[in-house]
Amino acid sequence: MRAWILRNVCDLRIEKRPLELVEVALPEPKEHEIRIRVSCCGVCHTELDEIEGRTPPTLFPMTLGHQVVGLVDSAGSQTSRFEIGDRVGVAWIYEACGKCEECVSGRENLCIKFKGTGRDANGGYAEFMVVSDQFAYHIPEVFTDAQAAPLLCAGAIGYRSLNLTGLVNGQTLGLSGFGASGHLVLKMAMHVYPDSKIIVFARDNAEQEFARSLGAYWAGDFNEKPPIQANAIIDTTPAWNTIIRSLSNLQRGGRLVINAIRKENIDKESLLTIDYAEHLWMEKEIKSVANIVREDVEHFLELAANIPIIPEVETYAFEKANEAIIDLKQKHVKGAKVLIMRS
Repeated sequence: MRAWILRNVCDLRIEKRPLELVEVALPEPKEHEIRIRVSCCGVCHTELDEIEGRTPPTLFPMTLGHQVVGLVDSAGSQTSRFEIGDRVGVAWIYEACGKCEECVSGRENLCIKFKGTGRDANGGYAEFMVVSDQFAYHIPEVFTDAQAAPLLCAGAIGYRSLNLTGLVNGQTLGLSGFGASGHLVLKMAMHVYPDSKIIVFARDNAEQEFARSLGAYWAGDFNEKPPIQANAIIDTTPAWNTIIRSLSNLQRGGRLVINAIRKENIDKESLLTIDYAEHLWMEKEIKSVANIVREDVEHFLELAANIPIIPEVETYAFEKANEAIIDLKQKHVKGAKVLIMRS
């Protein structure tokens, strides 16, 4: 089969087209695994972090990709959740031990043996992949394959982030950054909290207009002062300074939820720009988001199908994986990017 592989990190030189399309052996499912004939795979900022070494793969070569949709092609002898031909998805959580304190308390995202799809095990930038049947999900019929892909990461992690805000209907929600996850959170929040106002901080006029077109109460630049402060803000950006700005835009007792696997440019001078009285006093909180649990994916897919939440997607042919990654880094992203393996 064909697969895109990353042989090593590329030290901030993603423009050198680091992914290599190669022929590899067709993976055979173990007794608890299913094999998926991949139809499409979403392209995520986490792939940028893997390629550029901020959260590198644990082994090389590695096939990236963790927003995978396809059909069950083969199954091991101890699987029971899926039939051959079922349409399924795979998300960021590839595996957890199931036995540790975190796993048994429903916090498998914090398991010390947590494995990320496409980072610790081969992912969906390939024609086939294997995964435990316990870590795959039925895809609701309302979604096309390309629409379903970003729901498995941007949507599911957005769902977890929204839950962690502790928001109550009628309170104001802020979104710092407005890419794949942000636009899905806005759609979700408008349904779950119909009386709440949503304010959006985005980097350019096109993103701001996109947010307003989806129903945002206000949208502006990160440096602008919104007309109202937020009870909670979800930050999905890779930048450090957005944390400081978000804390300034929180009401008393507000909570900042940081939905990012890493932040750039964290240095001593940046840390010193936090003023306790302005940014942290009056019982403001900061909460980080780490990975997702399987329930996040399952519950979000059900919610998204019922609303329904249909993501905005931009598709690329399978052979254009490097172009999709480069575009994700260099260009405005309206919604989510998805690699199409086959029609």
